[in-house]
Order: sequence, then structure tokens, then C-alpha cells
Amino acid sequence: MDTHAAKEIVEKWMIPTPAGAYMAGLENRPIMARAEGIEVIDTTGKRYLDFGSGQMAAALGHNHPRFVASVKKSLETISHSTKTFLNVDRLELHKRLGEILTPPLQKSLFLVSGSDAIEAAIDLARKATGGVDVLALDMALHGSTSFVTRSLTFGWGRAKHKLAAQGTSAILTPYTYRSSFGDDPDFVEKCLQTSFQLADANFTAKPAAVIIEPVLSAGGIIVPPPGYMKALRRYAHERGMLLIMDESQTGLGKTGKMWGHLHEDVVPDIMTVSKHFGAGLPIAAVTTSAAIAELAVSNGYFATRSHACDPIACAAGVASIDIIQEEKLVERAAAIGIRMRAALADMAQEIEAIGEIRGRGVLYGVELVEDRASKAPASALCRTVVAQCQQEGLLLQSRGSHGRMNVVRLVPPMVSTDAEIDRGMEILRKVLRAETRRTAEAA
Repeated sequence: MDTHAAKEIVEKWMIPTPAGAYMAGLENRPIMARAEGIEVIDTTGKRYLDFGSGQMAAALGHNHPRFVASVKKSLETISHSTKTFLNVDRLELHKRLGEILTPPLQKSLFLVSGSDAIEAAIDLARKATGGVDVLALDMALHGSTSFVTRSLTFGWGRAKHKLAAQGTSAILTPYTYRSSFGDDPDFVEKCLQTSFQLADANFTAKPAAVIIEPVLSAGGIIVPPPGYMKALRRYAHERGMLLIMDESQTGLGKTGKMWGHLHEDVVPDIMTVSKHFGAGLPIAAVTTSAAIAELAVSNGYFATRSHACDPIACAAGVASIDIIQEEKLVERAAAIGIRMRAALADMAQEIEAIGEIRGRGVLYGVELVEDRASKAPASALCRTVVAQCQQEGLLLQSRGSHGRMNVVRLVPPMVSTDAEIDRGMEILRKVLRAETRRTAEAA
């Protein structure tokens, strides 16, 4: 299918949402036809290194042979089943996921998407605590398809939705690069004191939970400073609130540990899992301790979807855990992170537009600025860099929040070789060098 045919279909049949139709600049966007490993191939045969891991869900590479085999087997046996009965793949996935959770996390419930899991986690916390109010960071993204999740997605600006769910409000993101408290050594405490002073004033009922990503991915790869997570848990527990960690984009190895929360030695009360959990098929989970699960269920907790426990999706989840463990992808992600950080640090020596480098494992962000003194966001430069990298065969995304889209996000699959990582880094270096030179000459 060529671009002309695609444009006709888009204009006639697609709802033109920014995230769906890509009406603007469609002629410059590849139409993907197939994928293998860390590469995707468009309808013209051009190959691209996928440093976005698809929509963050191809961290095990595209069409991993073990995933393909599990799907084929399911299609030949049973792919869909009523939840009224248990099925073999569902039982196996509960067991396999439980074995890799951080105690006391133990119990799990399967759903379809990340948004599903977040909504289910919020309801779980409310049923377990008897509370209502939920806090999220002001640069967070926790979903866009349910009333609750998009009400907690402050980074996109929830005003676009006109209405917000009751009992949802924001606290400050611990964004040290753009800190409201300067270089204050008591940054963590001041950030949380300010946040919870306002939260306490805004609570409409007994509070239920605070939710956070171990690394704020869509918000611009924001890594909370050391000590923040433990302090946040303390502030939450003092108020009878549960700590929910959204591990959609950090879990299952991406940060160089099995779970993002392990970097801070903090175990959440509730955790969600999605993205590459299904190795290519949509499946998500909300997990918690036995005590919290039993308390919530005794108060009427219930969450499900028609396809939440399909054998085909559960089989893919088992394959995902098998791949991660047997191919040692947690360790591989850590090694990739070391390699990328070294390459990016080297780039920063010559490219002044690189303001800060942040991330863990395969999840990294490069914040671009007009100059390092003012830290003025270079959003236009970021857009150009992403577009030019695409032309050079490297797929990346720009990320940020509150009008700033000046962070280049790099998320290569955990199966990437050193040679593939080096090739992607060299393309990024080449484009950054050329575009910053062009910007300087134009000025």
C-alpha cells in the first residue's frame, strides 16, 4: 500500500485524533508492513531500527520466535475462554508472575490494557482502605481510555477532556533538572511537604492512594531522586493511603532490574504490569499482597474484561517471562543502559543542546535545550531531530509535558546487540550534530 492509498483511507475512515490518524505530515510517515527483532520494515522495504520498542510494548523484540510459537499453539488449541471457568494458560501465568513478584506482592488479576490495570488498581486501593482520593504526579501519564486514568494523566493536560473524575488531584513531580526549590539539599522533603500540604487541603474524603511510575516515561524520562520513593511511601502510609506503582513502562526488566521499584528498595502496596507483558499481545495485570487482596474483595472488589483471561494472551505472558529469564534480558537491559549512557555522555561533550541525560536500563531520555544556562526547552529542535532520525532509519519519539516536548526518548528492545545499539547511537549523534549546527547558523 502506498502513501496515496493510505491517505485516502485515513481521510475517509479514521477518526482524526492526534494519536490515531497522523493527518499532518502523513506523506512523511512510513507505513509499516512487517517486523523482526529490533527492526521494522515499511511498505517500500526500508528498514528502521526501532528505538521506541513499538508503543513501548516490543521490548522483547518484534515477533520473538518463542512468542510466535506460543500464539500458534494457542490458536490450534484454545484462544478464547469464558472467565467462568479456569484455563491452563491462565493458571500457569498466575503462578509464573507470582514467582517473580517482590514479596509481599503475590496475588494478581489479569486485564487487557495498561489503563485497565490502573483503573483496577485504583478501585482495589479504594476498596481496601475505604478511602476515595487518589494523588498522581503532575507530569504523570497513567492512561487515556477510562475516566479515572485520564483524570490522573496530568502530563497531557486533563483540561482537554473537560471533566475529571472526583477524588483525583496532582502533587509535584520531583523533577530536579527544573526544580522549584533550586539546588536545595532538602529537595525531597520540601517537594513532598509542599505537595501533601496542598493535598491535605484538597482531599474531599478519606484518601485512598498515591500512584507513581518508577521512571516517568512519557513525562520526559524523569527519574525521582534517591530517597524520594521511601519518603513518598512514608507520607502516604501516615495518611492511611496505599502506594501504587505503575510499572507498565518500567517492569519486567526494562530498567536493568526485574521491577523498577527495586532500584529504590521500596515495595509498593499495589503494582500494575502491561506493555511487553504479552510479548506482542495485549495483557495487563494488577498485583498486590494477599492481605490487601482479601480485604478489598471482602468489601466488594471486582474487575474484569471479556478478553481479560484469554488463553492466547496468558500463553503470551508465560512466553514473555520465559524469554526474559532464559535469555537473561534483565542483565542485558542493564548492559545496554551502560552502553547508551556512555555514548550519550560522549555526545554531550560536543553538543551543547544536550541539557541532561536521564534513565535506567533501556529507558533513556535526552533533554534538549536552547542553552544550558537558561535551560530553555528546545522543543522545535527535538521534533526535527526525531523526524531526521526517522529519515536516517532510526525510530525515536519526543516526550515531555506541560507544553515542553523537548526530550528524545530512546527505548531499544532488550534483545538489541551492541552493534545495533552503536548504530542507533551513531545516527542520533549525526543528526544532533547536523541539526544543532543548522540551528546555530540560522541564528
